[in-house]
Amino acid sequence: MKYIDEYRDGSIARALARRIKMTSSRPIRLMEICGTHTMAIFKHGIRSLLPKTIELISGPGCPVCVTATEEIDRAVKLARMSDVIVTTFGDMLRVPGGETSLKQAQARGADVRMVYSTFDALNIAAENADRHVAFLGVGFETTAPTVAAAIKTAHEREQSNFSVLSAHKLLPPAMNALLGGGDLKIDGFICPGHVTTIIGTSSYKRVARDYHTPCVVVGFEPIDILQGILMLVEQVERGEAEVEIQYTRGASDQGNPGALRLMDAVFETCDSRWRGLGAIPRSGLALRETYWAFDARRRFDLEVPTAGEPPGCRCAEILRGAAIPPMCRLFRTVCTPLNPVGPCMVSSEGTCAAYFKYHAVD
Repeated sequence: MKYIDEYRDGSIARALARRIKMTSSRPIRLMEICGTHTMAIFKHGIRSLLPKTIELISGPGCPVCVTATEEIDRAVKLARMSDVIVTTFGDMLRVPGGETSLKQAQARGADVRMVYSTFDALNIAAENADRHVAFLGVGFETTAPTVAAAIKTAHEREQSNFSVLSAHKLLPPAMNALLGGGDLKIDGFICPGHVTTIIGTSSYKRVARDYHTPCVVVGFEPIDILQGILMLVEQVERGEAEVEIQYTRGASDQGNPGALRLMDAVFETCDSRWRGLGAIPRSGLALRETYWAFDARRRFDLEVPTAGEPPGCRCAEILRGAAIPPMCRLFRTVCTPLNPVGPCMVSSEGTCAAYFKYHAVD
């Protein structure tokens, strides 16, 4: 089957692993900044194929995980309002806030509903004209265009009982923050194929130039990942720092101009707080003035106190690659998928969830 079997061929995978071993002459640390990559790397045993000189570290690539605690608290505050229905994607329901989660608020009577798209939320608003429907929007540049499309549609319909609580994040500023912090050694980035289908490669080129760190846009099958790692290792060994695209069947230099225009029409960049990375300038998306009527933070009093991490939880360090889940004393003991303490165990793309499901217990 085209683009499936070809990218899961064991003989090709072993050949690529041999080439990586032959090419690598020194320790190299590569960071994947996509939760889908994290899960694929664990699921397919990619680490076991690599030489000891190659270290893969997981970064802030899970949008659920990097959502600040305060955003969860704002959504819970909304959900506790009697005339409001809060909608969001499934993983967000179980992420702990400073006091409680949306799932727990739902159990106590709040009207919280899981949806598969922003347009599902828009339809709920149309069916409940006497109530307000708020959508907690999370995700990187991949999901932001669909949220922008729903906001634009609500504006055109004059659907006044719909709003969005935007917690969207932009990935390239986080890459800059990781490299600019100075406390991490990152020799190259495994960049997400799906984000790049939207934004293209221009932002990565700035990262490569300013920090002399190579970037390769990679697909999500085993052969994709191994080929991407080989491309990065070859660059590091040559002393180069360029942006390359392994995922040529999906990504391109220019991205998706239509999606970018839609995002730019509805959103503007803003400073945003990331779990693990703190406040990063111009790394979030806020609604433009034209669409303020659909901005939940402007329509409701959603001020909440600053919240810290749960006691003992090391999700913040894990998200910036400074720790791995087994280093957390809560991992596998108190914190499990059935009883998640931090968001990295909640999300299907979280690093803790990946370690729990696929990593052997030492």
